[in-house]
Amino acid sequence: MRFLEGFTPYPKEDRERYKKLGIWRSITFGDLIDRGAYLYPRREALVDKEMRFTYSEVREKVNRLALGLLELGIKKTERVLLQLPNWSEFVFAYFALQKIGAIPVLLIDRYRQYEVNHLFKLTGATTWIVPERYGKTEYLPIIEDVLKNNKNIKHVIVVRGRKYDGLLNLEKLMEKEPDSAALKLLEKRRPDPMQVAHMGPTGGTTGLPKVVPRTHNDYLCRVEYAAYALEMTLNDITLITAPIGHDMAFSMGLCTTLFSFGKIVMLDSTKAEDILPMIQKEKITYTAWTPTFVARVLESERLNEYDLSSLKKMYCGGGASSPKLIKEAVEKLKCIYVNAYGGTEGMKAQTRLDDPLDVVLRSVGKKVCPYDIYKIVDEKGDEVPRGKQGELVIKGPCVFTGYYNAPEENKKAFTEDGFFRTGDLAVMDEEGNITITGRIKEMINRGGESISATEIENLIYTHPKVALVAVIGMPDVTMGERVCAYIKPKEGETITFEEIIAHLKDKKASVLQLPERIEFVEEMPLTAANKIDKKILKEDIKKKIGWKDE
Repeated sequence: MRFLEGFTPYPKEDRERYKKLGIWRSITFGDLIDRGAYLYPRREALVDKEMRFTYSEVREKVNRLALGLLELGIKKTERVLLQLPNWSEFVFAYFALQKIGAIPVLLIDRYRQYEVNHLFKLTGATTWIVPERYGKTEYLPIIEDVLKNNKNIKHVIVVRGRKYDGLLNLEKLMEKEPDSAALKLLEKRRPDPMQVAHMGPTGGTTGLPKVVPRTHNDYLCRVEYAAYALEMTLNDITLITAPIGHDMAFSMGLCTTLFSFGKIVMLDSTKAEDILPMIQKEKITYTAWTPTFVARVLESERLNEYDLSSLKKMYCGGGASSPKLIKEAVEKLKCIYVNAYGGTEGMKAQTRLDDPLDVVLRSVGKKVCPYDIYKIVDEKGDEVPRGKQGELVIKGPCVFTGYYNAPEENKKAFTEDGFFRTGDLAVMDEEGNITITGRIKEMINRGGESISATEIENLIYTHPKVALVAVIGMPDVTMGERVCAYIKPKEGETITFEEIIAHLKDKKASVLQLPERIEFVEEMPLTAANKIDKKILKEDIKKKIGWKDE
């Protein structure tokens, strides 16, 4: 087959082996919708704050929109920016694009002109699906601004909006009822499972996102084994509160649930006062979110007002989970805490539902797919013994093969034998459980000593008054860097520098692990994926100390 230009195909021998062994099942994203509607047409599949749909109704909406997009002339492998919040329309649009073989580029709803312009140019996208308004954001001025800078845009499709000259309306595209001839057209547009299915933006060294192309085969392979590891069933009811355009919510919330024929409840709010009643109302059994979300829920004064007994398990990734947070979540929410590690590029490890608490507290569990290869290597690229720290490198049927249209970046991102350099420092025990000890770029170099920010964060998190903490390197003329901690106290609490230092000394922390400066803040800056934004903190501390980069 002819692969999309700018995409790095899997080596032929790997493709043949994965198919021969049945690791890749050759199903597509569109197949997930069709098989669910065939097996369980009347089961509820999708809920948001305004609407509810069965599996058969979801398939009908998807097919109607797919035919509407076909009539616009959108071709196979044509890229489409999909920028919607946690609304049902995201599901309809994503799977409609899959049905016609187009390639969605998933955008978080908080992206603005800076990122959107970059992604249009990088991916060569021709179409943009976007809300008219979401929250306090009016998108029409943003759309007008982007259109001025991108003359190749053919279509802008507005969701939950009115009619505007030059813009299309998603609801209008779904009006035509499909007949048998139209459905046969969709069958002909079914993509090859080895083709790029979608693209996911991820962080870049320049501040602009890189793009990760994923095939149907490799992405759904990861989804399948993650669903097995989570013991997902058709009786699971999944709450999605993290942005659906982010890989964690998309893969571990939406896709694992559809793969297992469960029900998806989408909530376009990250507030505890909205999350807690939704868990009670919909009898949520599972959710996938970040440690920031967990901390927010645990801090809520209304936590004990709701019946959360239906919640049996939660997947927590996108940042380090401190042992203190895990213990508090297990105690107060009385559900299984799945400590996890993942990324848009394909890394996926998680604790299992029957793992002892000790394993959950100290590790992110084992790799999810048994056919992926995870190694810990030293600076020379040689594999280190179990129990020794090094960089985690990965390769396999669930792992991507290169950033889109980024040959120079790919030279740095992969080893000579094709392993992706995650940039994460890790230790693997004899059973294969992985402990992430830090990021290579986030190691603080103080006078030649390498200090792990993650280890200090975990120590500070054990203080009972601490809600959130982020440790960064503070630039220093003499030492190169010094340790600086940003701390958000729990609501109603105050903490002093001296309290934190005394607490760390009680925990037997070394002198190197004692912050030399602490900034107490009312709120932590968060990225669009609801992770603590250390880039902002690093700039903030530079301003506070009057540091100027040369």
